[in-house]
Amino acid sequence: MHVLFLSQWYPHRYDAMLGLFVRKHAQAVVRQGVDVTVLYLHHDEHIRKEELVEQMTDGVREVYVYYPHTLGYLKAYRHGYQYIKRKWGRPDLCQLNILSKNGILPLYLWKRFRTPYIIIEHWSGYLPMNRSHAILGGWHKRLMQLICRNAQAVMPVSKSLQQAMQECGFECRRWQVIQNVVDDFFYKPYPRPTGKPIEIAHVSCFENKSKNIKGLLRSIKELATLRSDFHVTMIGTGIDFDQDVAYAQQLGLSTLVTFTGELQPEQVCQALQSSQLFVLFSNYENAPVVISESLAMGIPIVATNVGGIPEIVSSDCGRLVSVGNEQELTQTMNEMMNQLHQYDHEKIKAVGHKYSFKEVGQTLIKIYKDVIFE
Repeated sequence: MHVLFLSQWYPHRYDAMLGLFVRKHAQAVVRQGVDVTVLYLHHDEHIRKEELVEQMTDGVREVYVYYPHTLGYLKAYRHGYQYIKRKWGRPDLCQLNILSKNGILPLYLWKRFRTPYIIIEHWSGYLPMNRSHAILGGWHKRLMQLICRNAQAVMPVSKSLQQAMQECGFECRRWQVIQNVVDDFFYKPYPRPTGKPIEIAHVSCFENKSKNIKGLLRSIKELATLRSDFHVTMIGTGIDFDQDVAYAQQLGLSTLVTFTGELQPEQVCQALQSSQLFVLFSNYENAPVVISESLAMGIPIVATNVGGIPEIVSSDCGRLVSVGNEQELTQTMNEMMNQLHQYDHEKIKAVGHKYSFKEVGQTLIKIYKDVIFE
């Protein structure tokens, strides 16, 4: 079986972390014996002529087309697909990762050759707290709806995202939620941290509109008036990173909060190994991989009751707080720190098992076979 992945986001030479969850889905199905080719287009203002790059990453064949403004998206898209077709033939199935104009090709292949395609959706733009979808042009929305309607299956990463898409007018013949993948090394055993100070971890893209980093920092400031036996490590980078670091200094949190900057997944895992609690105070989310990673490691969680988070975090794994309620977050973190001994880390890790390469890969393979042979 040859599956062609088409993605709006994917790790590339300028950003190794963008769309990493798409690459992990590709790796998950490759491990199940499927032949995967990824086609990714990137408008590159640094070049004057098209550059086509082919590489192999953990068994996944990746074809990149970096193109200048003078070439245009459609020509670059055609060149990339022609290259793939010439070398490996027409795919048996297409997987569109993030509903976008990239869906033009799978829609054409379906109409012309009856090559089936599915969609995996990660975009938060449909959610009520975001609604970036609402500002798209009419033709763009109609194209997206056409692509969605003709897909053999649409697989959002949370039930709440599916509901948001349906509220935006999207229809398809089959909906099914799919999990994001957690890397194998998050499942490896490690010495459980104990004692004081209690280590709290936060991982995000440092974008305040969605992640509400400043609200989290204010809650940490308030928590420091109640107790002093904790330390917070904040992992990641993003458009508001420098602003958030400065804000933490302004609040006098320099000794309580450490900012690591961007870390590779293995380094994130190492940082989480010393953590006893994970905190995420987002305004909106889909199904954040960082929560799945924390579950896989057996770390209890405090997070906001938004998007797909309540589908992931049960009372056995942690507690949920209201969006934007800093007082509730402070109180909940304080209570959780007093009750950490009550959480069964092995039970939390068992919940995280469903995000493994094997589990997600087998789910995708079943979908592939269903839509190819239906």
